[in-house]
Amino acid sequence: MFQIIKKSNKSFARVGVVKTPHGNVMTPCFMPIATKGAVKNLTPDDLKSLGADLILGNTYHLWLRPGVKVINKVGGLHKFMNWSGPILTDSGGYQVFSLENKIKNQKSK
Repeated sequence: MFQIIKKSNKSFARVGVVKTPHGNVMTPCFMPIATKGAVKNLTPDDLKSLGADLILGNTYHLWLRPGVKVINKVGGLHKFMNWSGPILTDSGGYQVFSLENKIKNQKSK
């Protein structure tokens, strides 16, 4: 659920909150990228201290590595990432098409 908290009288700017089962995310927000399930060089505690409410993962990269079996074995993506807050995963559609030939070439080796 998305709720607008305040709107600007001068522009289309607004402040809102996205409510999720894993916590609320204020918008606009700082969203670190955890492409393969980890934000490089930062721990979950580091991210919290920096004010991150939400982490972005890439479905395609997570599917490639570590893979669905590994993520399920540890109890899901939140446990795998050691992150209790909201996680946004994109579709990975761009990577599917942009990396398609590279992956085909690797599989044929």
